Amino acid sequence: MMGKESIQIRTHSKVKQMWSDKVLYLMLLPGIAYFIIFHIWPIIGMKLAFYDYQILGDNVFVGFKYFRELFSTPVFEQVLKNTLIISAMKMFLIFPIPIIFALILNEFINGKFRKSIQVISYLPHFLSWVVIAGVWFDFLSKSNGVVNEIIQALGFQPHDFLTDKSAIRWVLVASEAWRNIGWDSIIFLAAIMGVNQSLYEAAHVDGANRWHIVTRIVLPHLYIPMVTIFILNVGFIMNAGLDQVLNFTNDSVNSRIDIIDTYVYRVGLINGQYSFATAANLFKSMIGVVLVLSTHFISKKLTSKGAW
Repeated sequence: MMGKESIQIRTHSKVKQMWSDKVLYLMLLPGIAYFIIFHIWPIIGMKLAFYDYQILGDNVFVGFKYFRELFSTPVFEQVLKNTLIISAMKMFLIFPIPIIFALILNEFINGKFRKSIQVISYLPHFLSWVVIAGVWFDFLSKSNGVVNEIIQALGFQPHDFLTDKSAIRWVLVASEAWRNIGWDSIIFLAAIMGVNQSLYEAAHVDGANRWHIVTRIVLPHLYIPMVTIFILNVGFIMNAGLDQVLNFTNDSVNSRIDIIDTYVYRVGLINGQYSFATAANLFKSMIGVVLVLSTHFISKKLTSKGAW
């Protein structure tokens, strides 16, 4: 009886605490509604991959029919290859850049200058890919772009990077890095700011230089956020950037940057093959879930650190 009474008391206390913080919980409602409407409710629609969708009439269960068609489609093999290559390039080449950027910002003694650099580096993240693509089109323009003007000044011929199949993936990586370097560095900079100042003082007393401080004090404090972000990035390896690719693609380079998301968009929304497109998207999502869980458990086994 005493156990039941203690549980009731704790429950009543929690309810009373939640009621006193009701304004804070009300502030959470828009965010909760957003995730329910756009992230949880659409999961129910994934069953469409196993049905022959009919706008009028009942949907007929067809099992794995559309998955078999998906894996036997020659285009899907190239699309999957493009997705993995572009995502891997972004993940491994861009991942260390925000860390290095945060370390550099931390070295600035002038606080106002550091804040100015932070604000400027954050701005591209809030621009749409339409705007960013326009900026990069001007930047890489063959006729009057800054890059080609520099190339010509060095005595070389101008190059059209945006229609070059061998260069377009690097353009995607560079523009992605430019857009997110400042924003992605926030979590690492916050971790650096959280380092106990007494550690720096002790290091100075022991005669440590800046390199020793960075490698022996700062980097170990970045280990947990680095592992967490890397695991999450692995989970998103099948998301190569729909908005970005749609804005940078053209007939000359489409075969090199056509990814699963653009394939689903083209087949599902434009051609109206909703069940086939859902099967492709469900395959992509399941691969992402498996990769996140696998990377998390491997990291837990090897380093005792994971995403949660």
